[in-house]
Amino acid sequence: MKVAVAFDHRGVHLRKAVLGALEGHEIVDLGTDTDAVRLDYPDKAREIGVAVIGGDAERGVLVCGSGVGASVAACKVLGIRAAIAHDVYSAHQGVEHDDMNVLCLGSEVVGPSLAADLIRAFLAARFDGGERYVRRLEKVAAMEREMTHGQVTTS
Repeated sequence: MKVAVAFDHRGVHLRKAVLGALEGHEIVDLGTDTDAVRLDYPDKAREIGVAVIGGDAERGVLVCGSGVGASVAACKVLGIRAAIAHDVYSAHQGVEHDDMNVLCLGSEVVGPSLAADLIRAFLAARFDGGERYVRRLEKVAAMEREMTHGQVTTS
């Protein structure tokens, strides 16, 4: 599988573990490899979103300090379904039920070993395709379309 990876200046502290967990996969490395220069997580979220939506990668792993900012920003890219995971169940269930395509991690929240477990669970999972999951994703897509066209409804 082609997997895009991106790190901000704090997320880079998990870089070695992330790349190690991706052994056997084709890596699209969107950087960074140093914490010497501050990088804003929204910029990395945009890059990873464009890579996934554009077909340069099938999935993405995005790492910032907490994982929260990365998740919030990545979900602003139309078609990206990103979530933060701190447990293996969420890492695979997010794909199986919600068709999650970007896993967000916090370098200051999870250690290297857990990060590797989360990534392996995320990449091994497949979308279930069940009727209820498809219906829910259609609702999410409708929300994206409404928001894109300024047609927010309260019902």
